Amino acid sequence: RLVPERMVPFSFPLSRCALWDPVPVGDVIAAHVAYYRNPKLSLLEKTLRLAYRQAKQSEKKLFSCFLLGSLAVSEDGEGITLTIDRFDPGREV
Repeated sequence: RLVPERMVPFSFPLSRCALWDPVPVGDVIAAHVAYYRNPKLSLLEKTLRLAYRQAKQSEKKLFSCFLLGSLAVSEDGEGITLTIDRFDPGREV
């Protein structure tokens, strides 16, 4: 189920100091969560409504926020569930 045209390389925001050497080392590997597991997304309605309301009230065309949750592996080890249960509008700065 590897779909290379949809894969996006990891990228991190620019910072003043680096904690590691950013030069790539070794061969490129695919690290896609759905390659080995069956992913499932669970989103609380209250969280979705809060994010929607905040986005509608925002005067900016691009709206950014944080959706927080937890990741769990199923008992048989075949699936993972990402449960998003909190909304954080973030800061303007």
